Amino acid sequence: MVRRIASQVHKQAARLMRANYIKNEPVWFQAVLEHPPLPLPPRAPPVREDCRLPSSRKMRKPKIEPSPIFYLEDKVRRQFFRDHPFEAFRPVSVVEGREVEDEHPVRGNDWTRLAQRGLNPSPEDAVHFTVNLHNHHKMALSIAYTRAVAEFRSLRAGHDFANTFARMEAEAYGTVFPSEIDRTFEKEDAVYQSADRKVELDRGALLARKRWKAILDVDSGMGDFDRGQQYTRNWKQGVRPTYLPVDETVATSEVGKPVQAMEQDHIAASLKFAEILTPNP
Repeated sequence: MVRRIASQVHKQAARLMRANYIKNEPVWFQAVLEHPPLPLPPRAPPVREDCRLPSSRKMRKPKIEPSPIFYLEDKVRRQFFRDHPFEAFRPVSVVEGREVEDEHPVRGNDWTRLAQRGLNPSPEDAVHFTVNLHNHHKMALSIAYTRAVAEFRSLRAGHDFANTFARMEAEAYGTVFPSEIDRTFEKEDAVYQSADRKVELDRGALLARKRWKAILDVDSGMGDFDRGQQYTRNWKQGVRPTYLPVDETVATSEVGKPVQAMEQDHIAASLKFAEILTPNP
C-alpha cells in the first residue's frame, strides 16, 4: 500500500506523470514545486551509525532545567565579603515597609564617588558603586572593584577616627561610657529586680484574695511553742480550758438546759459506763 504523506504528494504526482498514469499536469503542481511543504517531522533526529549508538544502552530523555540566573552584583558581593569578612557581623535591618523604597537620586553617570551617598557607606553601597562604574563609566570590573574598595576603606577609616575623637572629647567633659560588661550587668540586675517586683505583686494579690480569712501576725505576743506542756500542766491541776467567751451561768443549750447541768450528766453517764465494763469479783 502506498504511503500517503501530505508532504510527499507532489513527489508521488511526479512519479505518476513519468509513468504516464497522469496524462495532464495538475494545476497545483508548479505552485507546490515552487513552495514545497515542510518536512515531517520538523525535528527529526539525526541519523547515527550503529557503532556510536550501542543497543545495550538506553536512551535518556533530555533534562529540562531552567537557565541559571546570574547577577553581576552577586559576584561582586561574594568577592567583597571574602575580602571583608567582619562586615557580615554588623547589624543590618531587614524590615520591609509597605512600599518599595525609591532608589537613591545619585546614580548612573552622575555617581562618580562613593561619598556622594554618605560618609558612612554600607557594603551594599560599595557593591552598587562597583557595578555602576562598570556599566555606566565603562571600567573593567577589576578596576572598578579596586576603586570602590579603596574609597570604602577610606570613608570607614574617617568615620572611625571621628567617632574616636568624639568619644575622647565627651570623656574629657565628664561623660562616662559604660563598657559592654557593665551593660550586661545592668541588664542582669534589671531582670532580677523585675522578678522581685513580680513576687511582691503576686504576694499582694494573694493577700487580697484572702481578705475573708484570718491572717496571723507572727509578732502578736502569743509566745513560743511548748509542745503542749502548759496544756498538760493545767489538766493535772484541774484547770479547764475555755475557748469560747461564753458565761457558763448564762449560756444554755438548745433545749434551755444549763451548761453546768449538761456537764454533770455527762460525768455521771461516764461513771455508769465504767461500772458496766468493770467485772464483778
